[in-house]
Amino acid sequence: MSAPPADDELHLRVDDDPAALPREAWNALLAASAQPTPFMRLEYLQALHGSGSAVAQTGWQPQFLSLWRGRQQENAELLAACPAYLKAHSYGEYVFDWAWADAYRRHGLDYYPKLLVAVPFTPVPGSRLLARDAASRRLLMQGLQTLAERLDLSSAHLLFGDAADFAVAQAQGWMQREGVQFHWRNREPQPYADFTDFLASLQREKRKKIQQEQRRVREAGIVYEVLQGAQITAADWDFFHRCYQLTYRAHHSTPYLRREFFAAMQSEMAEYWLLFVAQRMVDGVAQRVAASLIALDPHTRRAYGRYWGALEPIPCLHFDACYYQPLSWCITQGYRAFEGGAQGEHKMARGLLPVGTGSSHWLAHPDFSQAVNDFLAREGQAMRDYTDELSEHQPFKQGA
Repeated sequence: MSAPPADDELHLRVDDDPAALPREAWNALLAASAQPTPFMRLEYLQALHGSGSAVAQTGWQPQFLSLWRGRQQENAELLAACPAYLKAHSYGEYVFDWAWADAYRRHGLDYYPKLLVAVPFTPVPGSRLLARDAASRRLLMQGLQTLAERLDLSSAHLLFGDAADFAVAQAQGWMQREGVQFHWRNREPQPYADFTDFLASLQREKRKKIQQEQRRVREAGIVYEVLQGAQITAADWDFFHRCYQLTYRAHHSTPYLRREFFAAMQSEMAEYWLLFVAQRMVDGVAQRVAASLIALDPHTRRAYGRYWGALEPIPCLHFDACYYQPLSWCITQGYRAFEGGAQGEHKMARGLLPVGTGSSHWLAHPDFSQAVNDFLAREGQAMRDYTDELSEHQPFKQGA
């Protein structure tokens, strides 16, 4: 695909394997972005592909788009790039467009494949259109729509981007969609001293509920082993993956991530991971029963709840392993925020507050585009009303 003729030094490239892209140059663009996250590092995206987790056979065909200056490969300069996929379904996205796909089907039209700019299975807000400057981001955005049009796709979508991503998408006429997640933020300007200090800031009934849940976990004999970075061995990853698989199967679902992906995380991105292993003492022997995996960004001091699993059901263990233990760790380590993942207003009672998220959408069919635009206007107002209502139910004491 060629860049606009006004500047024949620039050209756009599409790669069906992220391994074809230069890791150092990609990550440099990410580091300079407004909202970097570990999940946009090229190592992470390459591991998703290399492990067979996000490949054409699983409905994620890579079409990574990049903008370059110069055509000599050894001298070419990477100006902009984004992870893009041809999607054969809408699983693993966390921005739900099943109703749109069904409407296409009922009218005898194909909704899939569609073009998706996102990090597979990872609903973490952050920069998606990595670019040296605004002009490069604009050309990359134009390239995405051109790619969708040349492939005669129904639509193109950009999920969980940052403000600069959404601004350039909106300038190109893409529709905007609003969402909400629940994130914990450390207190400012005086951070919490410890988890007890955090609990003291909550309303009495919220604090008592958490204390009761933690007491039930302790009464079950649970203690935690906390492993970070290189401390997480292959055997630890094996145990976590076993728990992860069992929990998906218990919910009659198939796990997205293969063991090979976590092997790549151990070898390529170990410093970005924190593992809480729940153990129970039986006849004086510690038996592992569950694990919670947290992603870390040491640079921005943010933590991300990612995956969990258990060998057996233990009351309240999920909340303790996935929220209370990570929050306590974040406070101790001086982290600024903890993102609890997609959905779940029950997280508010645990000190995670609503945060707006967004996505951008382009539909080729003009009638469907207008119908979706009307729907998004109504949905957006409903989402704002919902967020306002949530804000009236703060879990914190006044002045805390």
